[in-house]
Amino acid sequence: MTTNSVGLEPILGYTFESLDHLQEALRHRSWVAETGQGPSNERLEFLGDTILQFVVTDFIYANYPEYSEGELAKLRSSAVKREVLFKVGLAMGLGEHLMLGKGEEATGGRAKPSILADAMEAVLGAVYLDGGLEVARSLIMRLWEERVRRGAAAPGWSDYKSRLQEHLAREGHRPTYSLTETGPDHDKSFTAVVSVNGREWGTGTGRSKREAQQVAASRALHALGTDSANGG
Repeated sequence: MTTNSVGLEPILGYTFESLDHLQEALRHRSWVAETGQGPSNERLEFLGDTILQFVVTDFIYANYPEYSEGELAKLRSSAVKREVLFKVGLAMGLGEHLMLGKGEEATGGRAKPSILADAMEAVLGAVYLDGGLEVARSLIMRLWEERVRRGAAAPGWSDYKSRLQEHLAREGHRPTYSLTETGPDHDKSFTAVVSVNGREWGTGTGRSKREAQQVAASRALHALGTDSANGG
């Protein structure tokens, strides 16, 4: 048994029933090729990719009911792309724990985006295999939820506010938004209500004012009977 996993469990917030799962997730194929000790983390990488896709899909489907199929796919893709996996792995210092062959070690493999992204998927697969879906879901949401929400609220994403304003302008109207907030400073929730000529047309909630307004605008577009909410 190697000691590469020491220190990683506290970062993950999970204690493995079998450290063999975590050890497998940390074994790069270059190390296996040199030592003959395996298997490598490639099978766990495949499993982890599937679990990540499922958990993120489940979250965005439940939390963004106003999104079309295409927008759901776009948001999921932006959240689970390899660049994001690399950044998550880098932030937790995953590279320090990998088992690499001498060649990869010599060429800076511990910081290579492809290696870290693959290893991050493998770790997620190991957590799922060891603790089950809900344990894996808890870890993924802790690492990914804010990234998904930021992506959904980013300028240029699904700009329902602009679409609503353009739609109403053609009829000589303009929307107004009212905002309320609840919760402590570190965990606020915002609720936006969009009105047109004093009549409420949509309500939305979110972690930021912009996100709440975007959801409200999207629902107003649906209520007004326009297909603009789906990008038409």
